[in-house]
Amino acid sequence: MVSSFFTPSVTRSAWMVWRRNWDVFFKTYRVNFLPPFLEPVLYLLAIGFGLGLFVGEIDGVPYVEFIAPALVAISIMNSSFFECTYGSFVRMYYMKTFDAMVATPLSIEDVIAGELLWGATRSFLYATIMLFVFTLFGIIDLPLSLLIIPFSFAGGLLFAGIGMCFTAITPGINELNYPSFLFITPMFLFSGTFFPLSVLPEPLQIVALAIFPLTHLVNVTRSLTLSQINPLFFLSLAWIFVFGGLFFLISIHLMKRRLIV
Repeated sequence: MVSSFFTPSVTRSAWMVWRRNWDVFFKTYRVNFLPPFLEPVLYLLAIGFGLGLFVGEIDGVPYVEFIAPALVAISIMNSSFFECTYGSFVRMYYMKTFDAMVATPLSIEDVIAGELLWGATRSFLYATIMLFVFTLFGIIDLPLSLLIIPFSFAGGLLFAGIGMCFTAITPGINELNYPSFLFITPMFLFSGTFFPLSVLPEPLQIVALAIFPLTHLVNVTRSLTLSQINPLFFLSLAWIFVFGGLFFLISIHLMKRRLIV
């Protein structure tokens, strides 16, 4: 039991599941690519340049440059998390896509791994688009910021695994509102996104660093866009890779138990 948990029988066939989702995504590309183009522009105009006129600078950085990497991190989180919660739940429960794929030589592990890889790919695509927009505005440092593109896949895989864990234990699609409201929303607000963690009470700072994955995602993206690499950058990077791998394994185990039962 323990060995099967740490070594799920995932094969290269998982990429067939990924390819299926990729093809569906690009059949509706107009709808899928519009939000990541418009969202950063709206946030930058309303918060970065609008509110930024009153805020000025934070830690010696113009406010618009302070929040830009956080917006990338938020996009990485949202795109993979919601893909592997609502998106995967619909494919599993309503569309019966999982049942159809398992009826082929694909294993359950391959199906879930393919879903997780696809969730990470959406983060990769959205982060790439947002970086392109921010480059046009001239608010990120190049070339170091380009490292966010490959990193976004690892960050997306972390939140894909977390989202899939909720999908595995949630009885109905309406109950997915709970992790969205009680987990995603607090991270959106208190992970150093729109203001530094240092202004929070110390207990909340500890919670943000110990529990909120988005905090570490923001640390990495902000360090890269500002070209400010420090020891906290490597700590956050290690946190994301370690827990990304852990949630990958846990989510496959939980989903396998749900689908078999």
